[in-house]
Amino acid sequence: MNARVVLHDALLYPCPLLVLGCYEDRFSENTLLGSVDDALGRGLSAIREAGEFTGKLNKTKLIHTLGRLPAERLLLVGLGQRDAVTPERVRQAAGSAVKAVRATGVVRFATILHRSADSVPGSLEASLEGYLLGGYGFDIYKTTKNDQGAVEEMAVLVDEEGELASTERAVSERTTVCDAVSFVRDLVSYPCNVATPAYLADRAIEMAGRLGVACRVLEREDMERLSMEGILSVAKGSHHSPRFIILEYLAGDPKKRPVVLVGKGVTFDSGGISLKPREGMERMKDDMAGAAAVMGTISAVSGLRMPVNVVGLIPVAENMPGGGAYRPGDVVRTMSGQTVEIVNTDAEGRMLLCDALYYAQRYRPAALIDLATLTGACLVALGTVATAVMGNDLTLIRALTASGEATGERLWELPLWDEYGELMKSDIADMKNAGGPHAGTISAAWFLQRYVGKAKWAHLDIAGTAWEEKGKPYLPKGATGVGVRLLVEYLQRTFG
Repeated sequence: MNARVVLHDALLYPCPLLVLGCYEDRFSENTLLGSVDDALGRGLSAIREAGEFTGKLNKTKLIHTLGRLPAERLLLVGLGQRDAVTPERVRQAAGSAVKAVRATGVVRFATILHRSADSVPGSLEASLEGYLLGGYGFDIYKTTKNDQGAVEEMAVLVDEEGELASTERAVSERTTVCDAVSFVRDLVSYPCNVATPAYLADRAIEMAGRLGVACRVLEREDMERLSMEGILSVAKGSHHSPRFIILEYLAGDPKKRPVVLVGKGVTFDSGGISLKPREGMERMKDDMAGAAAVMGTISAVSGLRMPVNVVGLIPVAENMPGGGAYRPGDVVRTMSGQTVEIVNTDAEGRMLLCDALYYAQRYRPAALIDLATLTGACLVALGTVATAVMGNDLTLIRALTASGEATGERLWELPLWDEYGELMKSDIADMKNAGGPHAGTISAAWFLQRYVGKAKWAHLDIAGTAWEEKGKPYLPKGATGVGVRLLVEYLQRTFG
């Protein structure tokens, strides 16, 4: 969807549909709604009094103006109670609105939703994100398209010339970030017979070339020379060779150490010899959501031309139960030299990440952040509402948590006490790769911590937030693209 800024009086702007925001309370205090109400012969008041539309959060009401306004239709979208409105609620309202617009078949519309919530800092940016993310769809494989076509254009109306430049800047920046989120959603949505390790590497090369980002891809032979046996062991059962993607965006002070992002890239996770149940296995294409998020973040940061140094490290493999697959009982010597007893081949993500985290130390990172759909235990603990965060630096965790609150991609910290390491003790190796049925999310993070050295490190387990089963206002059913907006916000706050 293309977004553009138009300097025009909203009540005089001709368009197929105009979106307005409404509160549950203080209706009479909104002068703009009052003017619309007068133009419609007190029609809005009648609708509210009849209880047809009360302004409840995310509820919408379509009204035909019958020629009384230049806009052919009005779409009212609820913002809830005025005192309770936040940027996240504005984001949700915009997502609900764009879905309602799409249901009408209208392909272009105008909006002043951000003006309805102008008392909320960041309402413009939040509404733009809600519209752009809520209008996303993945239908590339449907031979019969939905009758409700995609919305093609949105006009963001401003009524003062002094607001024009700042609004255009906000539209440009939010479009760049949301395009990166959509890129991630696409990557995660592609089926596994398309999104192979080689495919991800090719997309990274293409993206890097387009944006002017340095990119290197290590093949199996390169990883063998580096003794990346953690990654290589996972890939042994697959016909698809693994890849290790390195993206370097270095637009900051050359004297400043980079932030290194690491993303788990298991293009399909069957569980290996420790085979997963068949129910839901088709969704295991999303096990590379961390890898996609790192690619998307690099894309957004580059598109925004942020003056920062960011490196993306993406280990990519497919976990299959072939004749050469690694087995429970195997001992793997990882790149760091530490040995791992394999007790569960379905705990493969940490085997990829441990080599990548160790490799990251050569950059002496200012911060080291990994994202991974790592444990089903995280979904049990936090559901789909929050991402688990653990790490060794409280300042980094707090900065990420604050960025999560600002973007609606919320984080919740879990403890990483030494006692959890007892779960990972092995009789024959330095550690096991799985700690049993208890504290699975924490024990996995404890394992990863053994590979980060002295770096300030945070681990984000996105197992519950990378995929949306039912669909929410600006999160359509399927891949969410989680992590991109969070990390961009963090980088802007900390380094931008």
